[in-house]
Amino acid sequence: MASDVIVVGAGVTGLTSAVVLAERGLRVEVWTRSPSAETTSAVAGGLWWPYRIRPEAQASAWALRSLAVLAGLAERPEETGVRMVEGTHGGRGSSGVGAVGGAGAGSEGGGARGAAARVRPGVRCRLPLLDMPAHLDYLRRRLAAAGGTVTVRPVASLGQAGRAAGAVVNCTGLGARDLVPDYKVYPVRGQVVVVENPGIDEWFTVADDSKPELLYVLPQPYGVVLGGTAGEHVWDRTPSPCTAQAIIARCSRVHPRLCQSRVLAHRVGLRPARHRVRLEAERLPGGARLVHNYGHGGAPGSRSRGAVRCRRRIWWSCEGGGSPAGSPLAVQGRWVREGTGRPRGVAGGPVVRHGRRCGRPVRRPPCRRRAGGSPRCGAGPR
Repeated sequence: MASDVIVVGAGVTGLTSAVVLAERGLRVEVWTRSPSAETTSAVAGGLWWPYRIRPEAQASAWALRSLAVLAGLAERPEETGVRMVEGTHGGRGSSGVGAVGGAGAGSEGGGARGAAARVRPGVRCRLPLLDMPAHLDYLRRRLAAAGGTVTVRPVASLGQAGRAAGAVVNCTGLGARDLVPDYKVYPVRGQVVVVENPGIDEWFTVADDSKPELLYVLPQPYGVVLGGTAGEHVWDRTPSPCTAQAIIARCSRVHPRLCQSRVLAHRVGLRPARHRVRLEAERLPGGARLVHNYGHGGAPGSRSRGAVRCRRRIWWSCEGGGSPAGSPLAVQGRWVREGTGRPRGVAGGPVVRHGRRCGRPVRRPPCRRRAGGSPRCGAGPR
């Protein structure tokens, strides 16, 4: 086989997965039906923030890991498309951002600061802001430098990719609905307006997962991105003029100068939402390993690098570490045996105990408990 791994999907999740695997020395090819510039990732506003992603505990952990990596990339903004920008987050969930970003409470003042005072509670913090088209270009260059390739081609099935490589990583986002098929994936429609920048240099957001309307002002090198919407189960990609006017009106209450700014573009993207991110492994009929990595909702950029610990296990699994039928793979922060949903020791290999590995092989079937309730070492937790 020419490739060790085929990653299906060229959004930020797919390209990041491909980069991690290629930089581990694997021969990686990305198959995508559309160029990265035409994916949902390219339409995203780009602010680091774990929005509409479940389960929340894992999403927060991934986001925290991503924060450190993105902060490093922000030292080279012209190359990576990542900048550290100050701003204000108001409304529900703002306390979580303050804890993560080490920010203080929103204070009185003009512009975004004054708006924070009107939407208590609010926090000010310095967070990564990604120019998504530039960042996707950076990821493609980094993948090419590691020897990986991107091929625009239709993918009829994951089995087709499995016949061309020993391992497949499914990062198709909303496409997984038909390709897997997985009808638990559904669209959350987002519309934004891009206008000329009247002199805004800070971001401002008010976001509530439970509401279909958002408010965010994100200064980018190409203009200011104004948002937004969150229409669940809406497939229409056509920009609505009435929605655009409502977005501009909401954002103009924060920055009155925006109502006079020239409109540069209208954009619509469909976020791939799911009740929980699917990050797990199974076997394709031909024997190839298949790793699912999709359903990240509105936060693919915010946690794409945060799953790096899981992806380290992905590349290890793709290399064939352990026995073919039972090499362990980190799935949502825990060790599991491939094809199962529960932790279990791998015969002849490392043993799982409380989410960690110990050196003893499995010598008896799992899992009986002592009278005190603690599991015996050598048989994985139930």
